[in-house]
Amino acid sequence: MKTVEHEIRIAASPETVWNILTDLESYADWNPFIPNAEGTIERDARLRVRVEPPGNRPMTFKPRVKIVEPNGRLVWLGRLFVPNLFDSRHEFIIEPAVDGVRFLQRETFAGVLIPIALDVESAERGFEEMNEALKRQAETVA
Repeated sequence: MKTVEHEIRIAASPETVWNILTDLESYADWNPFIPNAEGTIERDARLRVRVEPPGNRPMTFKPRVKIVEPNGRLVWLGRLFVPNLFDSRHEFIIEPAVDGVRFLQRETFAGVLIPIALDVESAERGFEEMNEALKRQAETVA
């Protein structure tokens, strides 16, 4: 198993960050890492997500939403073809902090293809770029 994560402080309310994060239709306007996402943010819903990791090939997958805690946490589980080949659990966590929120994006990868298919450095850069873009978007709105 491998875990990639990036944390950032955002000077905005949890509600503001949540509203931006869950407005999938507007990802193309601000999100460099996930420029396209479709679906409904509700438990067990299937999403269609396109990721474009820096310096790596874009990939589209269809994760299933597992946890929805408004203004707090969103988790989806993605899978490449069959279980235990290339599985990923993607988490977005919003925690109240002094003067805003602490936003954490984390993905835990598992499966036999992880050693050869996962570019950790590219994923880390993608998380950082997305978190910075979310910060700009939320602080502009706030």
